[in-house]
Amino acid sequence: MRQKKFIAVAGNIGVGKSTLVALLSERLGWAPFYEPVAENPYLADFYRDMRTWAFHSQIFFLSHRLRIHHDLMLHPTSVVQDRSVYEDAEVFARNLYLQGHMAGRDWLTYWRLYEAVVTFLPPPDLVVYLRASVDTLLARIARRGRDYERHISAEYLRQLNALYEEWLSGFSLCPVLTVPADDLDYVAHPRHLDLIIAKIQEKLAGKEEVVW
Repeated sequence: MRQKKFIAVAGNIGVGKSTLVALLSERLGWAPFYEPVAENPYLADFYRDMRTWAFHSQIFFLSHRLRIHHDLMLHPTSVVQDRSVYEDAEVFARNLYLQGHMAGRDWLTYWRLYEAVVTFLPPPDLVVYLRASVDTLLARIARRGRDYERHISAEYLRQLNALYEEWLSGFSLCPVLTVPADDLDYVAHPRHLDLIIAKIQEKLAGKEEVVW
């Protein structure tokens, strides 16, 4: 019997995580677990007033992501997840704190909760990190036309990109496959999806170095 696998697709806003999750789940026959964007009742308020709503929004994401992580570990088949619980804390919540949008006591409360619960979570078998430039992210965000994302700035995306790189440089819970998302269009070019799947399979097979 084949051992079930757990892959998390990571990356900045607008990079194409949900699309890749859908394509991977369809091609591999794995169960998709998506990011709870539309369900967050604080998100629109957060984008209008980050300091007031940052803590509320991040606590919602953390609690929802923890439940998803629990559910996917119980799922009988292999799974692919749209954004991991680690990104919520290490990238998005940390950025809000560093930029002054989350008060120090709120950040400390959030971080202690995250540290306490994450130690009990089985890690993914692989993180697939979609890396893209700010220009690419802005273009894709504009293309999908979500009203509450209209005011996302280039500087905000740039800060998130930097934190993604910092987080993954020290991430050791599982292997990481970095995908150059500026150069690959896995929607328009099926061969690009084939390439990503081949690299994923190589990483899951334990190859130390995967070269694009």
